[in-house]
Amino acid sequence: MAKKRLKFDYVGSFLRPEKLKEARAAFEEGKISAADLKRVEDECIEELITKQKELGYGVITDGEFRRATWHLDFMWGFEGVSHSKTKTGLPFHDEAAMIDDTYLVGKFRAPKEHPFVEHFKFVKKFEDENTFAKQTIPAPAQVFAQFWMPVLREPSLQFYKDENELAKDLTSAYTEVCKQLYDAGCRHLQLDDCTWGMLADDKGHLAYGVSKEDSVKVQKFHKNLNNAVIDALPKDMDITTHICRGNFHSTYANSGPYDAVAEVLFAGENVNSYYLEFDDARSGGFEPLKYVSEDKNVVLGLVTTKRASLERKEALIERIKAATKYIPLERLSISPQCGFASCEIGNKLTFEDQWKKLKLVSEVAKEVWG
Repeated sequence: MAKKRLKFDYVGSFLRPEKLKEARAAFEEGKISAADLKRVEDECIEELITKQKELGYGVITDGEFRRATWHLDFMWGFEGVSHSKTKTGLPFHDEAAMIDDTYLVGKFRAPKEHPFVEHFKFVKKFEDENTFAKQTIPAPAQVFAQFWMPVLREPSLQFYKDENELAKDLTSAYTEVCKQLYDAGCRHLQLDDCTWGMLADDKGHLAYGVSKEDSVKVQKFHKNLNNAVIDALPKDMDITTHICRGNFHSTYANSGPYDAVAEVLFAGENVNSYYLEFDDARSGGFEPLKYVSEDKNVVLGLVTTKRASLERKEALIERIKAATKYIPLERLSISPQCGFASCEIGNKLTFEDQWKKLKLVSEVAKEVWG
């Protein structure tokens, strides 16, 4: 049976307070020390956790406040990975995402202790009888794509002759770091994954240099890679995944319903729950949820983090009812569609907008599930 889930949740990242942005800029300019920056981070994270608890959420995170981006900082914690300021950025719908170019400079290996382990320990200190700490990291397939998609592959070819060699090292290193998190007390791990959003896009296969027909082979490779890590972890570790279409400064990278990936992803990936974007027409309808196997839950991302306008409670409740045509209500939950600041720049909302949306999510959940 599917593990019981909270009926309202969030994806993970939050808007950065101005004092945190100022401290990070000062650190990069050499005006303050790493210890000074950490003190500001600690203070901002503690304030965030207090707010999460005040809003009644049963899960706490650090808001990804110690990161520049949702995924790259995690990669930088491995041996064999380096990065530099980008000159071109990544193409999103309205603007380029100016995030660091990240590439291999050696074999992909686990460090003695990944920096995120210490990050998690700080959050875990604030657990209480009503809350648990959740750690968000990019999925193994997301990391693999960073080093093996055709446009990014050239540096990797110095160290790996084919995708299977890289996948083997990545699986080993990834599993080791996840076990480090487990040993630190992490029992709730969320794998954030844009690769499925890309493969659901009508033109997504082009980024992988394959035909639409052969994109299913890529899907199965990603599913098997993710499962190789998931299956190696302790069974009492609750592992979920968030499927994303890109989230940078209120814009996006991909569009397309889940139909193209549903059968491989929903029936075959061994997570306990899927956090799925359903905030606008780019995500399509609920029908692909019929492929979600009976041992899994779905968290409906119905409240957008890309726009400030607040959704109507009645409309959200109707959409939840519509989803029950494919999945029983007891296996559904609600959340915002993505994080509020997957990158440090954040989306085009105010802090007031952010809290209003989170309050709305909790109100809808209490009205629907009691």
